[in-house]
Amino acid sequence: MTREKIIGKLLPAGLALAGVVIIGWWWFGSNQTGSLKERIPGADRVDETNFISGTAAQWEAKLVKSNGVPSNLPGSWPRFRGSNLDNISPESVPLAKSWGDGGPKVLWNIDVGEGFAGAAVWNGRVYVMDYDRAGQADALRCLSLDDGREIWRYTYPVKIKRNHGMSRTVPSVNDKLVVAIGPKCQVTCLDPVSGALHWKMDLVKDFNTEVPPWYAGQCPLIDGDRVILAPGGDALVIAVDGLTGKIIWKSPNPNNWQMTHSSLMPLEFRGRRMYVYCASGGVTGISATDGAILWQTPDWKISIANVPSPVPAGDGRIFFCGGYDAGSMMLQLKENGSKPVPQILFKLKPTVFGATQQTPILYRDHLFGVRPDGQLVCLDLNGKSIWESGGKNKFGGGPFLIAQGLIYALNETGTLVLAEADPSGYKPLAQAKVLDGPDAWGPMALAGGRLIARDLNKMVCLEVGAQ
Repeated sequence: MTREKIIGKLLPAGLALAGVVIIGWWWFGSNQTGSLKERIPGADRVDETNFISGTAAQWEAKLVKSNGVPSNLPGSWPRFRGSNLDNISPESVPLAKSWGDGGPKVLWNIDVGEGFAGAAVWNGRVYVMDYDRAGQADALRCLSLDDGREIWRYTYPVKIKRNHGMSRTVPSVNDKLVVAIGPKCQVTCLDPVSGALHWKMDLVKDFNTEVPPWYAGQCPLIDGDRVILAPGGDALVIAVDGLTGKIIWKSPNPNNWQMTHSSLMPLEFRGRRMYVYCASGGVTGISATDGAILWQTPDWKISIANVPSPVPAGDGRIFFCGGYDAGSMMLQLKENGSKPVPQILFKLKPTVFGATQQTPILYRDHLFGVRPDGQLVCLDLNGKSIWESGGKNKFGGGPFLIAQGLIYALNETGTLVLAEADPSGYKPLAQAKVLDGPDAWGPMALAGGRLIARDLNKMVCLEVGAQ
């Protein structure tokens, strides 16, 4: 056999063998150690891989419209802690002060993905940041306040593993925008009526944000025509043009503080507007004008999970609280030349007051909140405990709000308590089991005489208006 014939027979076999070797290397080498492998998260850390980010095509976003119709009911709850960011409803519909044996009427309920994401309400529409486990996608849902039927949903794919729930943020909405943050820190801004996309942003990709343990808990803030976010990483706080997504300013982050579960709160001090934020390494005040750092202090930080938001308490005072034996602290801003200087007024042990999840409410010059032992308590602004609900009246990690002098407090197993918001004592009026539980932790919303609450898997709308 000639040399040419031998080569002609061996060459195809050699090429086939090389192909097998290459395929085997790709499968067992690249797939086992390369970028396609999911990283195994730590015991208390989320899996930060598998982001779907970048262009609209990469996000594979979908807008699906349904047959829901917006309600004509009055009232709104446009963001986390309501219109004035104080968790006090300006509700005009008269509210019932008793419910009878059957409790408040259930008007509608829907299934939701595992989590604690509360609702925002605007112009008869309910907005919920949800997670579709079957479709492996974040889902911003727009529902009718009348009956809970879906009007539209905007989704984009992202892999999320169960980690003490998934979605846990509240959208922010006005006439032009609805903004939401997904569990892995992707931000979407849509038209609130049509669901059409204005812009989107991946804070991990764009600002080197570290996804907090148990996923993002920070709620976006619409302030005028701007969206205010605290990514941490390359920019401690940013201001974004609401309609275009253009970055207006970025705050420096000299200490490399990272995002927490706490949300930004605006504060006016001596004619200057700022945003107060509990970051991973301390508290900061950021100029609303240009993003400059006005003040910072490491005197308040929680190493495990900083969840409650700051509470402006008037006259430059700011109240902070947390769980994990952090207790609470009142800070006082003082003038010193051109910049405010923070000073500690007092600190409280967790047995007096702390808060693992829910932010307290400032009402009638008193602070109402749930401390780590589960009791609802009332403090004066000097940190003195005025009353507590008692050992048989515990609320755990459940939410609460105030409207028309009434406290609506939901315990974590789904029992809703109605009480007077009275600094003179704990005065319950009614209670009813409204959710099956578990983990009824999501913030509530009140609008049009309707209270929206949720547990881990179900959202319910209750009639609480006076008949």
